[in-house]
Formats: sequence, C-alpha cells, structure tokens
Amino acid sequence: MTGAAHTPVLLPEVLDALQPAPGRTIIDGTFGAGGYSRAFLAAGATVIAFDRDPVAGQFTEGLDARRFRLEGARFSEMAEVVGEAAVDGVALDLGVSSMQLDEAERGFSFMRDGPLDMRMSDQGPTAADLVNTAEQVELARIFFVYGEERQSRRIAGAIARRRAEQPFTRTLELAEFIEKALGGRRGAKTHPATRAFQGLRIAVNEELSELEAGLAAAERVLTTDGRLCVVTFHSLEDRIVKTFLALRAGKTPSGSRHLPPKQAGAEPSFSLLFNGARTPSAAEVAANPRARSAKLRAAVRTAAPVWRAAA
Repeated sequence: MTGAAHTPVLLPEVLDALQPAPGRTIIDGTFGAGGYSRAFLAAGATVIAFDRDPVAGQFTEGLDARRFRLEGARFSEMAEVVGEAAVDGVALDLGVSSMQLDEAERGFSFMRDGPLDMRMSDQGPTAADLVNTAEQVELARIFFVYGEERQSRRIAGAIARRRAEQPFTRTLELAEFIEKALGGRRGAKTHPATRAFQGLRIAVNEELSELEAGLAAAERVLTTDGRLCVVTFHSLEDRIVKTFLALRAGKTPSGSRHLPPKQAGAEPSFSLLFNGARTPSAAEVAANPRARSAKLRAAVRTAAPVWRAAA
C-alpha cells in the first residue's frame, strides 16, 4: 500500500531485491501515490508506471518526465504497452492503496461513511450493484472465497432479506448491518465487516484474475536477469504469487493435484531470489500498522522462453 503520507511498505527490501539503477528500466505496476516510483527514480532508474485509478495522475507532480511516464491502464496490460523482454524490473504492490482507503467517497473503508463504490477505476459495477443485485448464493461465494468469511451464508441471507425492502447505498450502513447480523463485536480485534468488505472489493475489481494475468505479463516483459518483486497483503494474493513463482522456478511437484500441472519440458523461466517471503520489521509495523500483513516475494527472470498461457 502506498500513500502520500506513508513510506511505501517494505521499501528497503524492495529496493534491495529490484536493484534500480541508472540505465535500468523499471515498471511500477501499481503507482498509487508514487512512493515506489519516486524511490526508483531517486536510484537513477527510468520508470514506467501503471494505474487504472484516474486519480493517480495527481501524484505525478515533480517527477522527471524524461525518465518517468504514467500509463492509465491495468498492470496486466504491461506487455501490450512496453513489448516483450523490454524492462529490467517489475514491482507490484497489491491491494487497495492508502489514498483510496483514506478517501471516504471511494467507498473502500467501513470506518468512513461514503457511497458503496469500491472501484479502483471509474468503470464497471460498484459494490452497491453487487450487494443489491447479485444472487444470494453468489454473494455468499464472494464473502467466503474472496473474503475468507466463515459466516458468509449468514451475512448473504441477511443482506438478501433487507435489500428486498431497502437497497444498500452507503459503506457505514452496510458495515453496521453486517455487525448486527453477526451479533456485534463481542471483543473481536477486527471489525466484523472486514472480511465481507475485502470480498466485495476483490470481486468488484477482479483483483485475483488481474494478479494472475499481471504475473504472466511480467514474465513476458522482463529481460534475462530482470527482477520481479510482488508485495501482497492477504493470503489469497500471496498464495497466487507463491504458486506462480514456485511453478515457474521448477519447484512445484508435478503430481500435486492442488496446483497447475507443469509444462512438459518447460525450462524454469524464473529463479527465486530468496526462499519464502520477507516481512516488515517490528519497527515498520509500529510506524505503519497497515504493513503488518505485507509479504514480499521476488524472483529473477532466466533466459528460458515464456511459458504457454495454458499453464
């Protein structure tokens, strides 16, 4: 998560893994408020940033146009924009940005009242559209799969009964309704609506399919020895990144029925930069509580051909 008032999460670790420098071109796939891009530029690199949020453009002020440009597109479209084997690094800082959370009118936060929107761009159905029109079973699936909410059916059923009489339009309205539907907080450390809101946000923005497509695009745009760094904030994202890198690095057992099959004869297109994931220090979490769930995974592009999309 990147915000104007915050240092980007895991910044020293990202810089160490990505190694931006003069003569190197880096894609910042999730520009946000520009924290990572500014650090890459300060290291002398050229930066091509992506962000589907039209608001992101206001954070480009003062950036050197000779070494920086912002593309108003999804990061999954990076290969179409820059071409294959064209850059030395790709950084993805996933999830919702601090600037989006802090703006009530964007509708991401259940702590601030705003329209039930949650769109990272200004296109497509809103969270209100999903809440008020999706079939009850589909709502339950969204809460369970994307929000990992165990009470998904209970919440979906309560929403379906209430929306028949009065549609949901506001974030606090929905958050308070979910809290009551689950019987209140009763000492819970997190708000009862946390997981349901996560599920809605991921569904509205198609975040998981975007991530899968973005990882495949990064494989295409990186030159040999180019580096990929991905910062995740919840287990669904991290699982996708971990699986992708393990598979592309040739470390996934071919007999696992839980993971995509290996391509017969395919050479590893990545080598892991380090085993496992790096996490924020206690000092960073104390300074920025939103960093507490962050994980960084990184890998280096080999000279092997791009894997077929079917994998």
